[in-house]
Amino acid sequence: MLKQRIITAIWLIPLVLGAIFGLPTEYFSWALIGVFLIAAKEWGQIIDKRCQMTQWSFTITIGVLLVALNLFVPSDELWFKGQLHPVFLSIILIGAIWWAVAFLLVISFPKSAALWQKSHMFKSMFGQLTLIPCYTALVALKGLSTQVDPYYGGSLVFLVMLVVWATDSGAYFAGKALGRTKLMPNVSPAKTIEGLVGGLAMSMLIVVGIMQVSPEQELGLLVCVTLFVALVSAVGDLSESMFKRVAQIKDSGKILPGHGGVLDRIDSLTAALPIFTLIYIAFWM
Repeated sequence: MLKQRIITAIWLIPLVLGAIFGLPTEYFSWALIGVFLIAAKEWGQIIDKRCQMTQWSFTITIGVLLVALNLFVPSDELWFKGQLHPVFLSIILIGAIWWAVAFLLVISFPKSAALWQKSHMFKSMFGQLTLIPCYTALVALKGLSTQVDPYYGGSLVFLVMLVVWATDSGAYFAGKALGRTKLMPNVSPAKTIEGLVGGLAMSMLIVVGIMQVSPEQELGLLVCVTLFVALVSAVGDLSESMFKRVAQIKDSGKILPGHGGVLDRIDSLTAALPIFTLIYIAFWM
């Protein structure tokens, strides 16, 4: 399993980095739709794993919404005088509210499942609230690239990914070596408090790296933001685990050997990206 994960990562990471740093925002936003359509198809199984019609209906809905978003807000209109386009900002704010709700659903599971587990409408709405703000935040951060610094936006996207990857990796290895106390056994029996602490500790390596490259950053703020984004990413991971548990699905898909589906790879990012984007707007714009 670990060998498969490493092999997949070897070809996947260069592909991701090439898209982040090599594609202009306009092309990046359109290419990204394909990735999110795969994730949407996988979420369709959470809605109803037996009905292909329901899965494709949800996928088409997400596709139409993302295409409409791209057409309504072209990449060159994303930012104006340091202000994010109001449509994008509104979607990201809605996403942040959703993750506060998702956190409550996770910590009250399985009782909270009684409210939504039999409702296709609720599960479809949860899928839209998970995927669309994540897409919007990705494009918004990428859109911060300028002619003076064409890699700035890509660097911010990569930074969030690094925090999430470090947190996930630290949690995985710390949990394997030291895990004893279950974090939320009703949601994900394999996750432990020791693993979470290990993941948060690992995320501090990103802070060390940033301070080496950009020592003018305020250390205290950087540590707080990194820890908060790492914690939020854990909520994204637990949220998907909760939905898959109710749907009786182990992996969202099989497209990435050793990793499962696209949704399994971006579950932490779906929460981390909108929250980081709002924090960035609040403290660094």
